[in-house]
Amino acid sequence: MNKKVRIKNQTMALAGLFQATHLVEQLAKTGQVNEDSYRTCIESLLETDPDSVEAIYGGNINNLRLGMQEVRFITDGQTRTGSSPDVIRYALSILHLESKLRKNKRMLNDISKGIISAKRQAEHFHTTHENLIANLSGLYQETLSTFRFRIHVTGSAQHLQNTTTAHKIRALLLCGVRSAILWRQMGGRRWQLLFNRRKLNVIASQSLKDL
Repeated sequence: MNKKVRIKNQTMALAGLFQATHLVEQLAKTGQVNEDSYRTCIESLLETDPDSVEAIYGGNINNLRLGMQEVRFITDGQTRTGSSPDVIRYALSILHLESKLRKNKRMLNDISKGIISAKRQAEHFHTTHENLIANLSGLYQETLSTFRFRIHVTGSAQHLQNTTTAHKIRALLLCGVRSAILWRQMGGRRWQLLFNRRKLNVIASQSLKDL
């Protein structure tokens, strides 16, 4: 894999991660979510045998528009009206969780089995059906939530206490971890968010321009 392809794949994985965390923030504060972006995240989790990184996100870079906008924002150093530091905090927390998960083979295996089960369930329901999302939420609670380090989601108590919204948030955090794993598999490291940010910004900006 040449450097240009690797950076492009890393950028897509980062966009997947930041799309998930953007939607977590959106749900926590408003109880609403962009359905197309949400579906892309959930389906990326269920794509267990892709032939490319792009295929994980539905084979169309347009599915990652929201995430690419976030990547462009965090890599250009400019302030964007309405952007929340929570989105970045959640993403960095997920990267930290991924590093812990990587060392826990049993938990990785449990998550893999849970995702395969959810994939079978998706054959009978649509991919964002509340029963499937509840199962993914339960999988997150039974595995990643058992680490001492936990992601603290902030927002409106009204929305956070809503069971359906809480399930969606946990499912999206699991999707974020999936993209974080992909980011690492593509050679991504946290230091690159600082030292490779120009390259990441160029890919994200060009992707958005091409949409």
